[in-house]
Amino acid sequence: MSGHSRWATIKRKKAAADAKRGNAWTKLLKEVAIAARNGGDPSGNPRLRKAIDACKAMNIPADNITRQIKRGTGELEGAAYEELTYEGVGPAGVLLLVDVVTDNRNRTAAELRKIFEKANGNMSGGTAAWAFERKGHVKLEKKAATEEQLFDVALGAGAEDIADDGDEWTVTTPAEAVEPVREALEKAKLAVKSAGLAMVPKNLVTVGADEAPVLMRLVDTLDEHDDVNAVWAAFELSDEAAAALDAME
Repeated sequence: MSGHSRWATIKRKKAAADAKRGNAWTKLLKEVAIAARNGGDPSGNPRLRKAIDACKAMNIPADNITRQIKRGTGELEGAAYEELTYEGVGPAGVLLLVDVVTDNRNRTAAELRKIFEKANGNMSGGTAAWAFERKGHVKLEKKAATEEQLFDVALGAGAEDIADDGDEWTVTTPAEAVEPVREALEKAKLAVKSAGLAMVPKNLVTVGADEAPVLMRLVDTLDEHDDVNAVWAAFELSDEAAAALDAME
């Protein structure tokens, strides 16, 4: 799946620029509020701990984080956020899932539908969820561990697979094993970059050079929307398409 790996590389190159966007803080702080619904103590709430760490990495002030925790636990009034997943089909028949956190589902749905339509796609329920399965993803910088170390520690803790994604390792786990695997890696002094749940496609559509730019614009535009937390897409780029996109960087 070299094309898919190259797409991941392209997305990582773009991440540094995306981090400067004004909506980055908004998305992270929404996640803090949502995560805090399951308890405001990060030591007993892995999702909240992850959200706080992400906020600190973006230099979000501690007061902002504390306010969002209190909103999530109900100690302060604030927007009533809900988590939703929208399904859609993009160029080349690529199936997509879009995870959102919103305080107005009608507005968000209308805006996302327009984004799909501009890319000659469509958004409707029941079109894409069947093509994905929920898995855990634990990521480490390539220099943080050798493949042999990962096999010894991660697979022993319940991981299913280890993938070389260029400048990082991706360890795939059953959804319920992501935290035990993360803890095992950290106990072994292997620095974890991130850990969380992902919607992994069961099959991938190969996208050619003609349709790749439109598809990538669709994915990027969805990803940049203030209410969107994650975009999952079931495709890989052909070698020709990957080379063309690399040349556009």
